[in-house]
Amino acid sequence: MNIGTSKKEYDKMVKQASPNSRIGANCVRAFLVGGAICVFGQGLSSIFMAMGADKDMAGTLVAVALIFLAILVTGLGKYDDLVTFAGAGASVPITGFANAVAAPAIEFKKEGYIMGVGAKMFLIAGPVIVYGTLASMVVGLIYYFVR
Repeated sequence: MNIGTSKKEYDKMVKQASPNSRIGANCVRAFLVGGAICVFGQGLSSIFMAMGADKDMAGTLVAVALIFLAILVTGLGKYDDLVTFAGAGASVPITGFANAVAAPAIEFKKEGYIMGVGAKMFLIAGPVIVYGTLASMVVGLIYYFVR
């Protein structure tokens, strides 16, 4: 901001330079892509159960398959394109978490397996794991003492 620019002028310049948010279209894309991921997972579940897996085993197999596919798409460099298009629709499901672990590991591979992949793999997902585990312990303790 220049010394001679008032707050009102600055706000006007920011508004002109900022792109218009298309929140409605973004929500529709997130809903459709997130829904498609869920429908795909449900289809996999039905296939696994038709092959003889019980409901719990089918759920486990679906989680493994979705994680594998998300890491594969991340490795091919296409998951970021999907997230750019779908936003939360691609970053919230289990596939987004798999991408959050795999992307830094792939990016820092050139630094070696220890200091690159090992040290940076949980760069994004690490806080989620730590605070998720901590929150589950706190809730478990509350449940244990309150019930």
